[in-house]
Amino acid sequence: MAKQRRPQTRSSKAASSSPLKPQPTSATAPASLPEVAPVQVPPSKAPERRSTYVDAVALYEQGLERLQRHDYDGAAERLESVLKLYPDEKELHERVRLYLNVCRKQVSNNQAVPQTIEERLYASTLALNGGRYDEAISHLRLVRDEDPDNDHALYMLAVAHAQRGELAEAVAHVERAIAINPENRAMARTDPDLDPLRGDEAFTAALEAPPMIMRPDRRRPVRPRSAR
Repeated sequence: MAKQRRPQTRSSKAASSSPLKPQPTSATAPASLPEVAPVQVPPSKAPERRSTYVDAVALYEQGLERLQRHDYDGAAERLESVLKLYPDEKELHERVRLYLNVCRKQVSNNQAVPQTIEERLYASTLALNGGRYDEAISHLRLVRDEDPDNDHALYMLAVAHAQRGELAEAVAHVERAIAINPENRAMARTDPDLDPLRGDEAFTAALEAPPMIMRPDRRRPVRPRSAR
């Protein structure tokens, strides 16, 4: 009896018939990349500061200190100095202007309208010193209306009108101021604010007039007997 051949199993047949995949050789294998050293980036060079920068910052900080103490005038003065003295420090200017506006707003809010004669005289003095002659005249006229014999107000009215070139009004007020208080004559003779009146005949006559004597019971002057 012939022996029956045992069939080969599928797995063994596949194993015998499947071709072997070629193993990659050194020629086909990817080459390993060399280790790359990290790039050393030099630190960014800080911009060079001008020699005036430190001084500008110090002045700016002084302004901030006064602002915190509610000294708005002092703060504004120092902040304005930063803009004037250090025009090249542009990086500070924006912050300086910001706080400068705060100071100006606070100063404006704190300035009350003068009510008394003393307050108006003080306000008019500040206005005259600042060259704001219209404002000074406005305050002084209120003083004159309330106290017609206030020689201080009349004298400052003369100054304000003289600086505006209104010579007739200036002479009239200085004459009245001298008539009420003869001490104004000596002041008017040397006051540079009245220089526009030099050469005016009426002004010269007011300066050369004989002195007046004030009666103790009232403010209106009278001339001495020898001068009558």
